Amino acid sequence: MSSLFLENLQQHLALFSSLESLNEPVARAAAIITESLSNGGKLLLCGNGGSAADCQHIAAEFTGRFIKDRPPISAISLTTDTSALTCIGNDYSFNEIFSRQVSALGRAGDILLGITTSGNSVNVLAAFEAAHVLGIQTIGLLGRDGGKAIQACMHSVVVPSDVTARIQEAHILIGHTICGMVEKELGLV
Repeated sequence: MSSLFLENLQQHLALFSSLESLNEPVARAAAIITESLSNGGKLLLCGNGGSAADCQHIAAEFTGRFIKDRPPISAISLTTDTSALTCIGNDYSFNEIFSRQVSALGRAGDILLGITTSGNSVNVLAAFEAAHVLGIQTIGLLGRDGGKAIQACMHSVVVPSDVTARIQEAHILIGHTICGMVEKELGLV
C-alpha cells in the first residue's frame, strides 16, 4: 500500500534539498525589509487562498513574536479585512482588492510582499503596480518560473516547483527565515 504522506514527504525533501540557491534572494529580501522598518516603514503583505493565510501567518510573526519576546514589528496582512475585501470586490473588482488597500495604507518607504505560487495572480500584480506608483518597494514570494510577477516586482524569491503545496511549504519556511533575519538585524533578539 502506497502512502500519500510518504510521497508528499519525498517531494518535500527533494524540493527543500534544492533551495540553497535561494539563500541570497532570501537574505536580500530580509535586508530590504529591515532597511524599510529601520526608517519607519511598514511591511504590507498580500496573496490569495493559501498564500492569503501565509500573509496572515507572516504578519503575525512580525507583530506578535517569533523567536522570543521583543517589541512588535509593523506588518499588515491585506488579506484579513473582510469588509474591505468584499466592498472593493463588489464595488470595483476582485482584481483591485489589494491595489486599493496599498493605495490607501501604503507610503513611500514601505515594503509590499506579494505571495503568489503561480506568479500570475492578477490582484497581486495590480498591487505591485499600485506600490510602484507610491514609491513602495516590492518583493515577490513566487513559485514555478515566477510568472508575470517576476517582472512586476523589484525583487523576487522564486521556489522552483510546479506543485502548489510544496511551493507553499517553502514559502512559509522563507517567511519564517525572513522574520528571524529581520529580528536579528534590528537587534531585537
